[in-house]
Amino acid sequence: MTHPNTLVFIDIPVDDVDAANTFYSEVFNWEVEERIPGVFHRIVPGGHYKNEDGSPSEIGNLHMGISNAANVRPHPDQSPQEPTFLKGDGRAIRVWILISEDDSFERIIEAARERGATILWENHFWTEFGGGSSSFLDPWGNQLNLWKHLDIERDEETHAASDDVKLPPGWTIE
Repeated sequence: MTHPNTLVFIDIPVDDVDAANTFYSEVFNWEVEERIPGVFHRIVPGGHYKNEDGSPSEIGNLHMGISNAANVRPHPDQSPQEPTFLKGDGRAIRVWILISEDDSFERIIEAARERGATILWENHFWTEFGGGSSSFLDPWGNQLNLWKHLDIERDEETHAASDDVKLPPGWTIE
């Protein structure tokens, strides 16, 4: 039996790598490394996955990239390869971010809004996975979904949320 293929990282396409570096480091408190100036920066979310007891494991969190849509690297041909522009009006990348215990939807949404993000929704509970979410488009049209597990009762067999989920006022549910 072979092992499954492993995700290395995901690139977030932008047309201004330096501005995206500032946006992501300020909104999510992430370290962003300038690897190829103006072309590619690596996002290092930091920390490690947690063990069942809440202590850090030896497994570091995955990294992401910020890529300049005008010249995405690597490619065998050194000249920029088509397409060299952002998607536009259609869907772009959609990234899910697990919010740390010492942060909040409210702080992140406000920081994103102040830096040019378009808020799509706030405080929505998804029963399928038992968590709360908020979402925004970054200034380049990429969708960032914020996620936090909520302490609710779940059916042991189906893992579905119970029918009487109690959410804070103003939350939506599906």
